[in-house]
Amino acid sequence: MKYRESIKKSKRIIIKIGTSTLTYSNGNINLGRIEKIAMSISDLINSGKEVILVTSGAIGVGVSKMHLKKKPKTIKEKQAAASVGQVALMNIYSKLFGEYGYSVGQILLTRDNIESERSRNNVVNTFETLLESRIIPIVNENDSVSIDEIENVSRFGDNDNLAAIVSTLVNADLLIILSDIDGFYDSNPRTNKNAKFIKEVKSITDEVQSFAEGAGSKLGTGGMETKIHAAKR
Repeated sequence: MKYRESIKKSKRIIIKIGTSTLTYSNGNINLGRIEKIAMSISDLINSGKEVILVTSGAIGVGVSKMHLKKKPKTIKEKQAAASVGQVALMNIYSKLFGEYGYSVGQILLTRDNIESERSRNNVVNTFETLLESRIIPIVNENDSVSIDEIENVSRFGDNDNLAAIVSTLVNADLLIILSDIDGFYDSNPRTNKNAKFIKEVKSITDEVQSFAEGAGSKLGTGGMETKIHAAKR
């Protein structure tokens, strides 16, 4: 209970939303869910919190907007889908947050922005300026130019890790990673009906890491394994 009370006291919060949260299983955009998230985040800010949103979904939304039947396989197709999807995604966020009186600012990052001290400082200054102005920073990896995130081999690897990195950059008090799974289990609850729910993980052991497995949704790049890696940061 003390741990949950400390969460309530968090001032600066990073919220990461995955592709599976933003879209239905058929790939179409879940506008109702995004609207609920926008309302909840706006209410957090109304209560005095600072919120940075790390969003996946550019490729997934792009697939929907381009009326593709499945996630593209080649890098050029993925980057094209990302460029279309990112615009659509930001338009959705801008409209929905605007209904609650908030503007949004887009920050697209690559690993170069973080590895260079000068660029890193510029990124941090941008975050601070937006937060001071009560504008919601919306962060994504720049999928339209970054090969690494698409191919799952980079320093970021996916947006779970990106969210952890952003949390460190801005000295966040709390990182929340939203998922289409209602918590952490000792095995995949989708394939094992006897999977046991783990209420709290106090330390990440080899056993805990073994509980996580594979990628997440068919349109995303993450999964519980990447969330464990993000937590270790």
